[in-house]
Amino acid sequence: MELLDFLLKNLTTFLQFTGFANATPGHYIMICVGLFFLYLGVFRKLEPMLLVPIGFGILIGNIPFFPGTQIGIYEEGSLLYFLHFGLLKGIYPPLIFLGLGAMIDFSAVISNPKLVLIGIAAQLGIFAAYMIALSVGFSSSDAGAIAIIGSADGPTSIFLASRLSPELMGAIAISAYSYMALVPVIQPPIMRLLTNSKERVIKMPPPRAVSQLEKITFPVVGFLLTCFLVPAGLPLLGMLFFGNFLKECGVTKRLAATAGGALTDILTIMIGLTMGASTQATTFLTEKSLFIFGIGAVAFSVATASGMLFVKFMNLFLKEGNKINPLIGNAGVSALPDSARVSQEMGLRYDKSNHLLMHAMGPTVASTIGSAVVAGILLGFLG
Repeated sequence: MELLDFLLKNLTTFLQFTGFANATPGHYIMICVGLFFLYLGVFRKLEPMLLVPIGFGILIGNIPFFPGTQIGIYEEGSLLYFLHFGLLKGIYPPLIFLGLGAMIDFSAVISNPKLVLIGIAAQLGIFAAYMIALSVGFSSSDAGAIAIIGSADGPTSIFLASRLSPELMGAIAISAYSYMALVPVIQPPIMRLLTNSKERVIKMPPPRAVSQLEKITFPVVGFLLTCFLVPAGLPLLGMLFFGNFLKECGVTKRLAATAGGALTDILTIMIGLTMGASTQATTFLTEKSLFIFGIGAVAFSVATASGMLFVKFMNLFLKEGNKINPLIGNAGVSALPDSARVSQEMGLRYDKSNHLLMHAMGPTVASTIGSAVVAGILLGFLG
């Protein structure tokens, strides 16, 4: 009898610590979300480098557990807690920007500086999101963190949220990266709606050749100008331009290859996994999270439309032969390089000989800089 009581007591204790005993409906909902992300990444091949780590991270973060066992991402002392530290303190995003800089080619911006204006115009999505967030009751700091989703720049969203609204960072980061991955789904209908058949086949003159001296000079000049203007953007802009200088100076090829290769891959895994794990149902599934996803969708659409409409406005003042194809206006959002690829695919759909990729890289690269500048402005005012 004592043996039976002993076994029953231990069995009860064991069952108390299982995931089944600690699960809530929210855990199952988030597990389904994680499986959906994995489906999009693996079978639909929508940004697998982002969605696969995030999707699996969501599964990891939503395995139910008995409180106090130092397993969850929000329990001090757990492995996930320490990995999450890089997000909470804004360590990972600047390092990602270092890798981006080592991969980016600024030639399109240097050869045709007016394309920068498209990237600037698309930042309207950030300010639209800010106003919407304020109108639905978010504080000014929370609204600033949410607004950056409009840039479709995941690292910048994480960096700003870590400074302005850490408690909302999971929802903001997941929203930003989700819309980055859905660029090929969201943008084409907007592009078709805002262009006519004549505009879609505009052929742009080939970009001029850019000298090596220009490529070396640009990151130095760009860094000094932007950071003197917005010192709060130094962590992102400094690393972005430093990474690009490593690439272009010609004497640090190994460092540039490491920054743009292995380092970026490691950080992508860390960010995706910890960001996904931060969607623990007990803290993530709130009304605020749903609002953030809705605001992000509006902001992303506004940013895409703003870039395209600004191109149409610019064309009113440009001569025939120098007009810009509005199909590159969508690249004003900094979902690098996916928005530029969408421009290319849409251009080829209407004219098999019209290659827009190099032109579209101008606005999307400019927007990467622009979103970091705006983040610095918001941090300066709200931080």
